[in-house]
Amino acid sequence: MTENHGNRKGRLLAVFAHPDDESFICGGTLAKYADRGVEITLVSATRGDMGRRMGNPPYVNRESMPEIREKELRKACDALGIQRLEFFGIRDKMVEFYDSNRLIDRIGELMEEIRPDVVLTFHETLGGHPDHCAIGKAATAAFHRTRQQGSLYFISFGDAMEAPERFGYSKQDIVKIDVRGHLAAKLAAFRAHRCQTEIDEWVWQPDREALAKLGRYEYFIAGMQDASMPLVADDLFQP
Repeated sequence: MTENHGNRKGRLLAVFAHPDDESFICGGTLAKYADRGVEITLVSATRGDMGRRMGNPPYVNRESMPEIREKELRKACDALGIQRLEFFGIRDKMVEFYDSNRLIDRIGELMEEIRPDVVLTFHETLGGHPDHCAIGKAATAAFHRTRQQGSLYFISFGDAMEAPERFGYSKQDIVKIDVRGHLAAKLAAFRAHRCQTEIDEWVWQPDREALAKLGRYEYFIAGMQDASMPLVADDLFQP
């Protein structure tokens, strides 16, 4: 772990592929740590310009998509308490074809600047989308190349990691974050991504009904952590 100085609450770097990855997958966790005072930087490799959802009824076209989704992501960041947002400007669905060394360098430069205590990214084979897997692979390589002293975790979908053995992991590899106190922020972030969620009727139900649809926990796979510190089962930040 990087050493804490004074009252610093920690730094978290999330390296994802698209606007909405941060909200749909781990928005409760990001809101929880932001509320705790953690400094959060989010990377979105693309502006989601190839997204298939155009609003309901449609109000987005292919030309307006990048600008609209950027604005929506900035609004989602406000809802979650994310202080810094960086776009890499890679075309959506093209991350896997972007120069891999350049991508690793760009992520590594941010890591060197921020010196995060925690890095979140996609698993390079369990990411589910080529862009997810590509950004996860690059972020993992950057973490090792720059010899980060913090902890690396891979995000996961829903409650799949309640049974991690199916994916080659054990429960000792999983951090389970209780996000029940931060579901309102997560729902607000869902709603911020309006063009992507208007087709999902449950998101726009009255708050009480919509909140009941959100999972109470978010799960993370330990990729690499300080060997001198044991994995904490319910906290990404080691004591």
